[in-house]
Amino acid sequence: MKLNYEAAVANRGNQGRIKEVFRRAEQGEKLTIGFIGGSITQGSLASEPKLCYAYHVYEWWRRTFPKAEFTYINAGIGATDSQFGCARADSDLLAYRPDFVIVEFSVNDGSTPHYLETYEGLVRRIFGAEWQPAVLLVHNVCYDNGANAQLMHGKAARYYELPAVSMQSCIYPELAAGRLENREITPDDLHPNDYGHELVASVITYFLEKIQADLGNREEPAAVKAEPLTANAYQDSVRYRNDTVSPVLAGFVPDNEPQQGITDIFKKGWTASEKGASIVFEVEGSCIGVQYRKTIQLPAPVAELILDGDEEHPHILDANFGETWGDKLELDTVLEHGEDRKHRVEIRITESHEADKQPFYLVSVIASGKGVERVDGDSGIENRKQ
Repeated sequence: MKLNYEAAVANRGNQGRIKEVFRRAEQGEKLTIGFIGGSITQGSLASEPKLCYAYHVYEWWRRTFPKAEFTYINAGIGATDSQFGCARADSDLLAYRPDFVIVEFSVNDGSTPHYLETYEGLVRRIFGAEWQPAVLLVHNVCYDNGANAQLMHGKAARYYELPAVSMQSCIYPELAAGRLENREITPDDLHPNDYGHELVASVITYFLEKIQADLGNREEPAAVKAEPLTANAYQDSVRYRNDTVSPVLAGFVPDNEPQQGITDIFKKGWTASEKGASIVFEVEGSCIGVQYRKTIQLPAPVAELILDGDEEHPHILDANFGETWGDKLELDTVLEHGEDRKHRVEIRITESHEADKQPFYLVSVIASGKGVERVDGDSGIENRKQ
């Protein structure tokens, strides 16, 4: 089975920044290779972390440029999207000043205008960093039906002239044609196995080698366009956790257990078990999201979120999760493109049960918009360099 690697090139884009990183690597500089995305980037269902596609790509850099010194940053978190990516890009990725970044959210995001906007916000945040990192977009795919968010994400790729590769147009056609069996590369039609991760990495490194072969043709590196493609309310996002904000507590208690890396997701939040317990925040922005734990350990508490005192239209936060694969870090958008001002967010427990095995876990509140004030705090990403 031979992949049509050329078909994987979803957007050639401006390759000036990648070529500049290649030149620096040839000169033996110290460089950081970063990845941000969902469970595929994290390495889910690879038999060990060093067999995921991201680490294969990192090893390609090391083999190709033996004089350079490379650092590997993997900021993948399973079951998360680019909306959360906007809120954590600084702490989980940009804090390490990566020189080259792969962005991978095309099976985590929906193919909707909302996710075009959140994806654009993430892309602008990374591509617009003051040290001008090179960015490559990767569109993974659902292997049973070929679905992904490439239709929307591709608009951002073309608008910002970002190079992009697609598994939808390279690996998936082999499955659809019967030349490759699904279970050869994925046990669940979403997450690659070791061989699947190798294939994804080979698509990426093919494109990198193609750019390297053209290194002699210099390109003026692209810059972030002043005008965004969308309303772009998510580029500036702030995540409020118990190490960065002190909300008004009535029955909620902070979780002060140390966080063991960014994938230890249920940390630095607040818990409550009793009906009537409440927690109140004041946040600023035009978009507001709330993160909480949906658990497979049933029954679980139910809460409601009251925005700006609107008791007649509560947003229900149901911690009962109907899936079986594990607890999920849920992110609900409770305000989008509202007034860009201070808002009152109250969360209170409306239903609890004697048989509850877990308390309600509020992980964070995320505010986005032009008026947000960035907050600092321990991001829980010790020992991220490998």
